[in-house]
Amino acid sequence: MNDISPSTLLALVPLLPLVGAILTVALGRVLGSRAHLPAIAGIAAAFVVAVMLLSGMAREVGVGSTGHDHAAKPVEMVTTLWQWAGIGDAAAPGDGNSAAKAFAIPVALRLDPLTATLLVIITGVGLLVAIYSIGYMHGDPGYPRFFALVSAFVFSMSMLVAASNFLLVYVFWEAVGACSYLLIGFWFTKPEAAKAAKKAFLVNRIGDFGLAVATFLLWMTYGTLNFHDTTLADGTLVPGILGATRLADASAYVGGAVGTAICLLFLLAACGKSAQLPLHVWLPDAMEGPTPASSLIHAATMVTAGIYLVARTAPLFEACPGALTLVSIVGATTALVAALIGTVQNDLKRVLAYSTISQLGYMFAALGTGTLLGFTAAIFHLVTHAFFKALLFMGAGSVMHAMGGVIDMRRFGGLRRVMPITAATFLVGALALAGVAPFAGFFSKDEILASLHSRGWPDAHGEHHDAAPAGGHAATGATFHLASVTPDAAQFAGGARGSALDALNTPATWRILFWMSLVTAALTAFYTFRAVFMTFTGPTRVPDEAGHHAHESPPSMTIPLAILAALSAVSGWWLFSTHSLASFLASTPSFTAPAVASTATPPAFHWDLAIQGTLAAAIGIVVAALGHLGRRSDGPQMERFLGPLETLFANRFFFDQIYSALIVKPLEMVATLAAMIDRHLIDGLVDTIARIPVALGSVVRHLQSGLVQRYALAGVIGTLLIVLALVARAMG
Repeated sequence: MNDISPSTLLALVPLLPLVGAILTVALGRVLGSRAHLPAIAGIAAAFVVAVMLLSGMAREVGVGSTGHDHAAKPVEMVTTLWQWAGIGDAAAPGDGNSAAKAFAIPVALRLDPLTATLLVIITGVGLLVAIYSIGYMHGDPGYPRFFALVSAFVFSMSMLVAASNFLLVYVFWEAVGACSYLLIGFWFTKPEAAKAAKKAFLVNRIGDFGLAVATFLLWMTYGTLNFHDTTLADGTLVPGILGATRLADASAYVGGAVGTAICLLFLLAACGKSAQLPLHVWLPDAMEGPTPASSLIHAATMVTAGIYLVARTAPLFEACPGALTLVSIVGATTALVAALIGTVQNDLKRVLAYSTISQLGYMFAALGTGTLLGFTAAIFHLVTHAFFKALLFMGAGSVMHAMGGVIDMRRFGGLRRVMPITAATFLVGALALAGVAPFAGFFSKDEILASLHSRGWPDAHGEHHDAAPAGGHAATGATFHLASVTPDAAQFAGGARGSALDALNTPATWRILFWMSLVTAALTAFYTFRAVFMTFTGPTRVPDEAGHHAHESPPSMTIPLAILAALSAVSGWWLFSTHSLASFLASTPSFTAPAVASTATPPAFHWDLAIQGTLAAAIGIVVAALGHLGRRSDGPQMERFLGPLETLFANRFFFDQIYSALIVKPLEMVATLAAMIDRHLIDGLVDTIARIPVALGSVVRHLQSGLVQRYALAGVIGTLLIVLALVARAMG
């Protein structure tokens, strides 16, 4: 495969899972219990190709040879599959240059460090989930359909992160949503699953509307929807938006009201997909789907789309500091609220669901700092989170599989004796999630805390900002190359035109967000180990639904658990100690924009923050141990000490009730009123009009007796009337 061009390899990554999905649909019934083979083969091949692309991109960036690069150069490769749309005279408002404003939408794929990283995570975790599903979904009547959906999900997410313009992003943003809807409602005969799928679909429509409007505004503002400069086959330069050398209307990213509106609409879209306040309510209910689907959605696909979108549009957000600050405020608040809710949940999968919402909030908090450290820390946490959250969900699925479908932690306990492999791997995932050294979450979480701390106490780390130099040489199409991207600081002049949100961007705000995140770290450790202690310690208790055959899961389920446990244990330390991921991501064109690159700082391990984070985790674990270690899981729990707060947390801060009162019930009333008007007024009027011809017809109908004598008499009478009329006219 060394002779295959990178462009071909990039196209193969999404193509192979798509082929696997199609073959699974076509041959599923024929293959029977082996219906998983096409899907797994397609995802596995895509993973191998993604690793090859990552390796090639890493060599081009020079990871491992130069260490952390303060002068990172943008590295990218674009392959255009075909020209989808091209309208030469579709000039948008601006400088009047219609050639530069042509509406050109190529179906183009873009490979850069951010895309390469996410492709490996998507296909790698997707492959482990698919293998795990062989044992978990065994015997399910929808077995082929499930694997077809998993493969289609991997295809859609791969296309989303590889797309080179916002219109394609929107297309596959919707495709990912459709796949999630079908997976959440996979058991469609189960009312709760069908309801959860509809809830996820409808809530996400709000965010999707934001992305659609933002796409329109981008075209009206910049005259292009491409991410970066793209040279077409005929040599025409299509100016891009992110990292472009030549913007169509001016050499500036737009700030002020328009720029802020675009960024806030992107944030709305991200909140929908990544389940951030106030659009987070769909994700906990999504647990009604099969556990492998939950693992896939939470770890490697749909919910990370919002993180990707904000990271990809970093230059646009940099021009609007207030919008960036709002990203962190939303993220830190979501992280804290979700962590508080998670402390009282008794459904093991719901604990992990709220944990996902909280950890995604951490990533948003880092993204909003607007620094290179913040952006790379968010992606770093995305990578490690994919490993340990997939592990934890699969562990929960293993427990559910052995417990006869029971997932309420109050109904089982002491399962370490029954399921030792699941217990050991789940513990590794819990340590990583809680941020205990040296597990993966410790390093990525502390990087996020460091990014927030640097904004709240800017002088504490002796930071200095060096502007990034001009980017490198032009390149040939079939090989990896450095894009001819030469950012100019004037591009960000629009950022000087601020908005009302800019008042939020103060050190005091960032200090509050830092302390909120530190409290969230303690809560994370508490609810994680509360789940561990309730499930795996104390006297052995097995629910009746499990019968007398509760046992460890089959190898098809435990092997992926072991692989993910190993990754959760060592990936964070390796990526941090070598600085390979941060150095690699720094060459993403969006991160080489001057406003981001100028914030680059030397890699450092912040002992003070590590100690604070470790103390927070230790406090959470100790409190969880005092309340739950070795105790019966159905005994008195810690939440009895919370008083009225327990009701608040157990009812999820009443978000669902508030939405029901303010949105659902009023809409139901409007629908009821509309139905009454339709049924009684509109239908009544239509029915009345329809009765008029019937009534007239009934009158005329009596004249049609069928007797010839009557017809003859009527003819004679009619003739006489005519004669009389003529005579009267003549006499008059």
